[in-house]
Amino acid sequence: MRAMVNDALWRAAPPALPDSLLDCLTEPASLSLRLQAGGRRFAVTVLSQGEDRVQADEAEALDLAEGEPAYARHVLLTLDDAPVVFARSTARPDCPAWLPVLRRGSRSLGLTLFGELPELVRDPLRYALLAGGHPLAAAADRVQPAAGYPARRCRFLLGGSPLLLTELFLPALEDFL
Repeated sequence: MRAMVNDALWRAAPPALPDSLLDCLTEPASLSLRLQAGGRRFAVTVLSQGEDRVQADEAEALDLAEGEPAYARHVLLTLDDAPVVFARSTARPDCPAWLPVLRRGSRSLGLTLFGELPELVRDPLRYALLAGGHPLAAAADRVQPAAGYPARRCRFLLGGSPLLLTELFLPALEDFL
């Protein structure tokens, strides 16, 4: 299994952001739990789930080639019905470790990743400011247009199998922080 590398897009240091947003972006624990702790009504809305293709900046972390089949789950995290985070979770399409975890309906993935799997190995968070030509920025733009999206990404290993979780912070999040 290859290690996730620090490429030109994803970095170890977060982008320059207002303190409240930066604090949320660099949250070391569950983002879902942090959002729930704010006292607002929290929900997960599944946008799509199933077969997809590995994106260029996901390939190495998943030990797959760009464009190969993958299993992906796209969700919105909402506070008081307002979308605040767009997230994509990606794994191998036939992964016995991750497919049951990803097929969870509207239950938050963060609750499982940060409490229900003690054998889970987590790589360090990586950060980017996604815009323009990035496919996830284009997907987030359909939900809530912005010039760019602060984003974080983390690879998790369960039984040696990788899951890549990417979260894009939508502009409305700042209104709740």
